[in-house]
Amino acid sequence: RYSVPEEAERGSFVANLAKDLGLTGEELSARQARLVPDGKKQYLQLNQHTGDLVVREQMDREELCGQSEPCLVRFEVLLESPLQSFRAEVRLTDINDHAPVFLNKEIVLNIPESAMPETRFLLESALDPDVGNNSLQHYSISSNEYFHVYTRQRNDGRRYAELVLDRALDREQQAEVAFSITAVDGGTPPRSGTALIRVVVLDINDNIPVFTRSMYKVSIRENSSQDTLVAVVSASDLDSGTNGEIAYSIFQNSEENLQTFKINPGTGQIRLKKPLDYEETKTYEIDVQATDGGGLSAHCKVEVQVEDVNDNAPEVIITSLTSTLSEAAPSNTVVALFNVRDRDSGDNGRTTCELAGEQPFGISQLAAGAYALVTSEALDREQVAEYNVTVRARDEGSPALSTSKTLLVRLLDVNDNVPTFIQDIYTMVMSENEPAGTSTLGCERQHADAGENARVRYAVEAPPPGTPAAASFVSVDAESGTVRTLRPLDYEKVRAFELVVCASDGGSPPLSTQALLRVVVQDQNDNAPVV
Repeated sequence: RYSVPEEAERGSFVANLAKDLGLTGEELSARQARLVPDGKKQYLQLNQHTGDLVVREQMDREELCGQSEPCLVRFEVLLESPLQSFRAEVRLTDINDHAPVFLNKEIVLNIPESAMPETRFLLESALDPDVGNNSLQHYSISSNEYFHVYTRQRNDGRRYAELVLDRALDREQQAEVAFSITAVDGGTPPRSGTALIRVVVLDINDNIPVFTRSMYKVSIRENSSQDTLVAVVSASDLDSGTNGEIAYSIFQNSEENLQTFKINPGTGQIRLKKPLDYEETKTYEIDVQATDGGGLSAHCKVEVQVEDVNDNAPEVIITSLTSTLSEAAPSNTVVALFNVRDRDSGDNGRTTCELAGEQPFGISQLAAGAYALVTSEALDREQVAEYNVTVRARDEGSPALSTSKTLLVRLLDVNDNVPTFIQDIYTMVMSENEPAGTSTLGCERQHADAGENARVRYAVEAPPPGTPAAASFVSVDAESGTVRTLRPLDYEKVRAFELVVCASDGGSPPLSTQALLRVVVQDQNDNAPVV
């Protein structure tokens, strides 16, 4: 694993992969090293000559990962000859590029003059998309006579502020108290955001709303539609008239909550504003406020657990493919590398991988979710010249989802077949005195290979010493195998002769075979009687 700060400039050095892989720059270049990103975008690049891994495009940690930590950019390093795959990841470290921000620059609190010292009031949270020490760390308020602020931490690590009353309020002496609140992060140097708090002192409404529960816990499936009921909160107020009328609202603690949920002010019913996605957010924590007609309020929490649904089919991602393969490739030769991933969780995200049909290929698992397509037996192009190999990935959800991807693998010919004459012995009859160049016979042959391996050339073998030079009487066309006379034959001198014709293919090394050509000369009445 490597690391680099977010927003690093293009060309920034991350690591030397050649050194970590134990290769030289020349070996890295010769093996055509390349990067395959885990997502659609390529943020990093590899210098094949030096082995340096550098930033190709600036990366914003908050855009890529939000509040999730660690923020990892995953990729694979592929090498050819032999085909190898190495997984790696780069951790984006956060820089303090965001200051805390209050969505409302003025926060109004209605507090009754009867509020007792040490009473706590929940304040709207400032938002800071940075993480770790660079995120919001504490709140402070400007000097005043009535309040101090206390910084608290939620279960998810985010910090929020509670305003604590130090001394009793008196509306008749001071009807409004104003001071500023500052949210400060832990960066170096620290950054901050400020808002104005305006406390309006209310005349006595001596009962605040009380929720039936301080914490509501509910579960909801991720495929629930818009307007689905999530929960119902309920509060009561012992006051009568307007002071006892309660209105419910979702208290601002995150923009995501406000975009996802809505509440009926009169009934306390919380419903979805949009469908949920377990793969994006698994848990929501909602602060609900109940406010009576006199301005008094109370708060409760609603924890929403999102249940996973098998709504994502597995993905088959080809990272490398050898589309042409020698028919002489040995068993267990790597043809392709691919990954299988499923965004669901549990059984819904657990996958298996198989090949469709009976073919001379198999699947070898390299790591979790990483596979190689390999040959499982000997190949023969003369029997099957190409294969459509279908990889099928299936999850274990109920019902199960699956996806398939078909790879075309063509076999390259190897010179593994000898040329074959149709006959072992050819016999031809020629009349004497036929003119030179007369075509007499074609030596036919068969060849199962293709391309240059099937291209055959013919030649006449040299005769053994002491035998008639048959090659001086006839020739064989090197391309077609057609036999032609080189000169007229004379029955009275040569009545028959034999020669060996050799057929050689264009393979490397070439393969050859032989056939016997027997020539019989037919007599013609070309000599008068001699007395």
